Amino acid sequence: MQPTNYSTLMLHVISKNNTIANHFIAEMRDTTIQADSMRFRKNMKRLGQIISYEISKTLEYVPAEVITPLGTAITSVLSSQPVLATILRAGLPLHEGMLDFLDKAENAFISSYRRHHKDGTFDIQVEYVSSPSIDNKVVILADPMIATGQSMYLAYKALLQKGNPKAIHIVGLIASAEGLEYLQRRLPSTAQLWIGAIDEEMTVQSYIVPGLGDAGDLAYGSKSVAELV
Repeated sequence: MQPTNYSTLMLHVISKNNTIANHFIAEMRDTTIQADSMRFRKNMKRLGQIISYEISKTLEYVPAEVITPLGTAITSVLSSQPVLATILRAGLPLHEGMLDFLDKAENAFISSYRRHHKDGTFDIQVEYVSSPSIDNKVVILADPMIATGQSMYLAYKALLQKGNPKAIHIVGLIASAEGLEYLQRRLPSTAQLWIGAIDEEMTVQSYIVPGLGDAGDLAYGSKSVAELV
């Protein structure tokens, strides 16, 4: 099935073109390779590097002179540094990869989780935000999996307590079509989405199919399940 046509927000799908990024995404999905958590984290970090490079093409630059041992070189450098924001804990390797390339960026971290109920439903809880001011800054907000889109949107709303950003870039490695539609209806029209691959289906528990499983568990080990309420 072909992905839904998203027309409101600018959408960049990395897997649309044949690049080495597709190889890394394939390894992250592969159950035989997933057993190696170090490899899983490494591939997530690599994709963070690739996506940050692509985003860097949209940032603003100013001319600069660099003194070399043999003369002066004319080049361009970033006019200002972005803020890299990540939803804990699964997004940490992705964040690290982006920070490798945007190494002078400021950083923000958001803690959120699914609070499950006995009737099978859940809501998203955002408990903690550590962020510099984002007023008039470019914000790059990342989470490896965008399932319903609720975590990403609530993280975005939480960051707005720290100011009004000049631009917002949303990064996800695997996203559901439904989650992207959810964000499309709520994010400002100037936002841009940077997605590794789009999957059309979700389970009744709101897990992406085929997806890749729980990115946090695959990167850092399984966690205990919170008591149902």
